[in-house]
Amino acid sequence: MKFGLIEKFKANVLKKKKVLVLGDSHTAIFSHNLLKQFFEPKYLLLVQTVGGATISGLSNPNSQTQALPIFTKSFETVDPDVTIIQLGEVDTGFLLWYQADKYEISINDMLQRCIENYKSFIRNCSGKLGAVVVSAPLPTIRDNQDWGDVATARKDVKSSQHERTELTLRFNQAVKKFCIEHSIHFIDLDPESVGENGLVSDKLLNADPNDHHYNTCYYSSLLKPHLAQIFYEE
Repeated sequence: MKFGLIEKFKANVLKKKKVLVLGDSHTAIFSHNLLKQFFEPKYLLLVQTVGGATISGLSNPNSQTQALPIFTKSFETVDPDVTIIQLGEVDTGFLLWYQADKYEISINDMLQRCIENYKSFIRNCSGKLGAVVVSAPLPTIRDNQDWGDVATARKDVKSSQHERTELTLRFNQAVKKFCIEHSIHFIDLDPESVGENGLVSDKLLNADPNDHHYNTCYYSSLLKPHLAQIFYEE
């Protein structure tokens, strides 16, 4: 994330509201031209992406990604008007399953801990005018998929794609409920993301079979109407 003289000029002289995006690698979508141009007329968009960031790791000072100190530094440096937050895909698609098996803890207990950690992070990282939370992407890694770096890294988890999808949906709905109760904007893309077979829609799959991130153009087209209702409503 860059917040130098040009960005400060836009914020202070041009009076653009500062929107800070905090999240895992899926938030790279906000660095795409389609969404950068969407925000440009009115807002200064700053994107702090930490690849592999997890909600579970936010409370771990020894986490590999060191996501929390990175997010905290960006938040304090920018002092945003609004934050856009998106985390959870790595947790519900891999880490919670791995830890539940390793430590012999129920997946439901692991999920609840994750949700509580996320609530705390959202509260602590809301901008001066509030926050927008985006639902975690649904799992795209198929059962028995043995190609792609992420699939290889997650091969020890034996849960099916249906099970991982169901957990992600539960996670998103729990976070949505929290956001509604606390007047926080929540962008729920689940209804538009689930295909007829109950898994992620083929339309969202990346053209590169080794890439577990959503198709950039289609994902942007899903996000824009929801973002418009929040950022450009009169």
